[in-house]
Amino acid sequence: MASDLIIRAARAEDWPALWPILRGVIRAGTTYAIDSKITEEAARIMWMDAPRATYLVAKGDEILGTYYIKTNHAGGGAHVCNCGYMVAELARGQGVAAQMCVHSQSQALALGYLAMQFNLVLSTNIGAIHLWEKLGYETVGLLPRAFQHPTEGLVDARVMYKWLEAG
Repeated sequence: MASDLIIRAARAEDWPALWPILRGVIRAGTTYAIDSKITEEAARIMWMDAPRATYLVAKGDEILGTYYIKTNHAGGGAHVCNCGYMVAELARGQGVAAQMCVHSQSQALALGYLAMQFNLVLSTNIGAIHLWEKLGYETVGLLPRAFQHPTEGLVDARVMYKWLEAG
Protein backbone atom coordinates (compact mmCIF):
# COMPACT_ATOMS: atom_id res chain seq x y z
CA MET A 1 0.00 0.00 0.00
CA ALA A 2 1.29 3.40 -0.92
CA SER A 3 2.63 5.46 1.94
CA ASP A 4 1.65 8.72 0.22
CA LEU A 5 -2.06 8.02 0.69
CA ILE A 6 -3.93 9.88 3.39
CA ILE A 7 -7.21 8.88 4.99
CA ARG A 8 -9.28 11.55 6.67
CA ALA A 9 -12.85 12.29 7.66
CA ALA A 10 -14.97 13.30 4.69
CA ARG A 11 -16.42 16.80 4.79
CA ALA A 12 -19.49 18.24 3.09
CA GLU A 13 -17.29 20.03 0.55
CA ASP A 14 -15.83 16.66 -0.51
CA TRP A 15 -19.17 15.42 -1.83
CA PRO A 16 -18.71 16.69 -5.43
CA ALA A 17 -15.55 14.55 -5.70
CA LEU A 18 -17.10 11.54 -3.92
CA TRP A 19 -20.31 11.39 -5.96
CA PRO A 20 -18.66 10.25 -9.23
CA ILE A 21 -17.03 7.34 -7.37
CA LEU A 22 -20.30 6.28 -5.77
CA ARG A 23 -22.30 6.88 -8.93
CA GLY A 24 -20.03 4.61 -10.97
CA VAL A 25 -20.18 1.76 -8.47
CA ILE A 26 -23.90 2.09 -7.82
CA ARG A 27 -24.92 2.45 -11.47
CA ALA A 28 -22.93 -0.70 -12.35
CA GLY A 29 -25.19 -2.61 -9.95
CA THR A 30 -22.69 -5.43 -9.43
CA THR A 31 -21.59 -5.06 -5.81
CA TYR A 32 -24.09 -3.08 -3.70
CA ALA A 33 -27.78 -3.62 -2.99
CA ILE A 34 -28.55 0.01 -3.72
CA ASP A 35 -31.09 1.15 -6.30
CA SER A 36 -28.98 1.85 -9.40
CA LYS A 37 -31.21 4.86 -10.13
CA ILE A 38 -30.64 6.50 -6.72
CA THR A 39 -30.57 10.28 -6.90
CA GLU A 40 -27.45 12.19 -6.00
CA GLU A 41 -29.21 13.72 -2.98
CA ALA A 42 -30.38 10.34 -1.68
CA ALA A 43 -26.88 8.93 -2.17
CA ARG A 44 -25.35 11.86 -0.28
CA ILE A 45 -27.71 11.30 2.64
CA MET A 46 -27.01 7.54 2.60
CA TRP A 47 -23.21 7.93 2.43
CA MET A 48 -22.52 11.19 4.28
CA ASP A 49 -25.38 11.85 6.71
CA ALA A 50 -26.75 8.47 7.84
CA PRO A 51 -23.48 6.73 8.87
CA ARG A 52 -21.72 7.35 12.15
CA ALA A 53 -18.59 8.43 10.23
CA THR A 54 -17.47 8.74 6.60
CA TYR A 55 -13.87 8.85 5.41
CA LEU A 56 -11.99 9.30 2.18
CA VAL A 57 -8.58 8.25 0.93
CA ALA A 58 -6.61 10.65 -1.21
CA LYS A 59 -3.31 11.01 -2.94
CA GLY A 60 -2.56 14.69 -3.10
CA ASP A 61 -5.77 16.38 -4.22
CA GLU A 62 -7.17 13.25 -5.91
CA ILE A 63 -9.77 11.27 -3.99
CA LEU A 64 -9.27 7.56 -4.65
CA GLY A 65 -11.89 5.98 -2.40
CA THR A 66 -14.32 6.40 0.44
CA TYR A 67 -15.88 4.38 3.21
CA TYR A 68 -18.45 4.73 5.96
CA ILE A 69 -18.95 3.18 9.40
CA LYS A 70 -22.42 2.70 10.82
CA THR A 71 -24.02 0.67 13.57
CA ASN A 72 -25.24 -2.59 12.07
CA HIS A 73 -28.13 -3.13 14.51
CA ALA A 74 -29.51 -1.22 17.48
CA GLY A 75 -29.88 -2.30 21.09
CA GLY A 76 -28.02 -5.47 22.04
CA GLY A 77 -26.33 -5.58 18.63
CA ALA A 78 -25.03 -2.00 18.70
CA HIS A 79 -21.45 -3.12 19.38
CA VAL A 80 -21.23 -4.48 15.81
CA CYS A 81 -20.61 -2.03 13.00
CA ASN A 82 -20.95 -2.26 9.26
CA CYS A 83 -18.75 -0.56 6.70
CA GLY A 84 -19.11 0.10 3.01
CA TYR A 85 -16.12 0.81 0.77
CA MET A 86 -15.94 2.26 -2.73
CA VAL A 87 -12.82 2.81 -4.81
CA ALA A 88 -12.51 5.02 -7.88
CA GLU A 89 -12.25 2.93 -11.04
CA LEU A 90 -8.75 4.22 -11.89
CA ALA A 91 -7.47 3.37 -8.38
CA ARG A 92 -8.63 -0.26 -8.23
CA GLY A 93 -6.02 -2.93 -7.67
CA GLN A 94 -3.65 -0.51 -5.90
CA GLY A 95 -4.35 -1.45 -2.29
CA VAL A 96 -6.81 1.37 -1.60
CA ALA A 97 -9.58 -0.93 -0.33
CA ALA A 98 -7.14 -2.79 1.91
CA GLN A 99 -5.87 0.45 3.40
CA MET A 100 -9.42 1.68 3.99
CA CYS A 101 -10.42 -1.60 5.65
CA VAL A 102 -7.44 -1.56 8.01
CA HIS A 103 -8.15 2.08 8.85
CA SER A 104 -11.85 1.34 9.39
CA GLN A 105 -11.05 -1.34 11.95
CA SER A 106 -9.03 1.05 14.11
CA GLN A 107 -11.68 3.76 13.70
CA ALA A 108 -14.41 1.28 14.63
CA LEU A 109 -12.60 0.40 17.85
CA ALA A 110 -12.12 4.10 18.61
CA LEU A 111 -15.87 4.59 18.14
CA GLY A 112 -16.57 1.80 20.64
CA TYR A 113 -17.43 -1.05 18.27
CA LEU A 114 -16.16 -4.54 19.06
CA ALA A 115 -16.88 -6.31 15.78
CA MET A 116 -17.46 -5.58 12.09
CA GLN A 117 -19.93 -7.34 9.83
CA PHE A 118 -20.32 -7.18 6.07
CA ASN A 119 -23.94 -8.07 5.37
CA LEU A 120 -23.91 -8.80 1.64
CA VAL A 121 -20.60 -9.77 0.01
CA LEU A 122 -21.57 -11.14 -3.37
CA SER A 123 -20.14 -14.46 -4.52
CA THR A 124 -19.21 -12.74 -7.79
CA ASN A 125 -17.06 -10.19 -5.95
CA ILE A 126 -14.06 -12.52 -5.74
CA GLY A 127 -11.58 -9.70 -5.11
CA ALA A 128 -13.47 -8.46 -2.07
CA ILE A 129 -13.92 -11.97 -0.66
CA HIS A 130 -10.19 -12.64 -1.02
CA LEU A 131 -9.27 -9.31 0.59
CA TRP A 132 -11.68 -9.65 3.50
CA GLU A 133 -10.44 -13.18 4.21
CA LYS A 134 -6.83 -11.97 4.03
CA LEU A 135 -7.71 -9.29 6.60
CA GLY A 136 -9.22 -11.85 8.99
CA TYR A 137 -12.93 -11.84 8.17
CA GLU A 138 -14.79 -15.14 8.26
CA THR A 139 -17.85 -16.16 6.31
CA VAL A 140 -20.49 -16.80 8.96
CA GLY A 141 -23.45 -17.25 6.66
CA LEU A 142 -24.45 -17.82 3.06
CA LEU A 143 -27.55 -16.23 1.58
CA PRO A 144 -28.60 -18.29 -1.46
CA ARG A 145 -29.65 -16.28 -4.53
CA ALA A 146 -29.79 -13.10 -2.43
CA PHE A 147 -28.83 -10.64 -5.17
CA GLN A 148 -30.07 -10.04 -8.69
CA HIS A 149 -26.82 -9.40 -10.55
CA PRO A 150 -27.28 -7.52 -13.85
CA THR A 151 -25.26 -10.05 -15.87
CA GLU A 152 -24.96 -13.17 -13.68
CA GLY A 153 -28.59 -13.45 -12.57
CA LEU A 154 -29.35 -14.54 -9.03
CA VAL A 155 -26.11 -14.91 -7.07
CA ASP A 156 -25.31 -15.97 -3.51
CA ALA A 157 -24.04 -13.56 -0.91
CA ARG A 158 -21.88 -14.06 2.15
CA VAL A 159 -22.21 -12.52 5.58
CA MET A 160 -18.65 -11.89 6.75
CA TYR A 161 -17.62 -11.04 10.31
CA LYS A 162 -14.57 -10.10 12.33
CA TRP A 163 -14.20 -9.63 16.08
CA LEU A 164 -12.13 -6.48 16.51
CA GLU A 165 -11.49 -6.29 20.22
CA ALA A 166 -7.95 -7.32 21.14
CA GLY A 167 -7.70 -10.06 23.72
